[in-house]
Amino acid sequence: MITHIRGTVLNKEERSVVIDVNGLGYKVFAASNALDRLKEGSEASLWTHMAVREDAHTLYGFPSQDELNFFELLISSVSGIGPKTALGILNVSSVQNIRKAVSTGDTSHLTKVSGIGKKMADKIVLELKGKFGAEEAGGTGGISLRDEVDALEALKALGYKHGDAREALKEVDPAVIDTGERVKKALKILGK
Repeated sequence: MITHIRGTVLNKEERSVVIDVNGLGYKVFAASNALDRLKEGSEASLWTHMAVREDAHTLYGFPSQDELNFFELLISSVSGIGPKTALGILNVSSVQNIRKAVSTGDTSHLTKVSGIGKKMADKIVLELKGKFGAEEAGGTGGISLRDEVDALEALKALGYKHGDAREALKEVDPAVIDTGERVKKALKILGK
């Protein structure tokens, strides 16, 4: 899994950038705010999420771990939101503004994204509401976002579908904060 990339910007396109790392060019899709900061010939440093499908391995890049965490929260918590749509959400507003909109129930930021209508925006708000408290309070009071994403990825690596794994993890007691224990309990739920 590629989680960070640092190198020289070879080429910049509308939605992606090619970064040369020791002679190897990596195409990284990124939100416009990240791409605006990058210049051809300059050094780039991005936190990345690698999406693996049968027909493609795609890198998505973010200037901060906070944006990466939010991106991973979107794709792991809301069914119907894939990496491209999550990136589209990050294109319309900052993470802080989206968090504020979700906590207040304001869907106007989300409906600006191509492919997200009122129903999907309401679903995103419903799924994400209350997920920011522990993360913003320094990670106290529950499992961290990174650990929850790791648990989801572990279940997917074991062959479970994204939606099934996510639903099983939702049923696990939030007091269980160890990633391994969460995976074990989710496996029991999936085995029912």
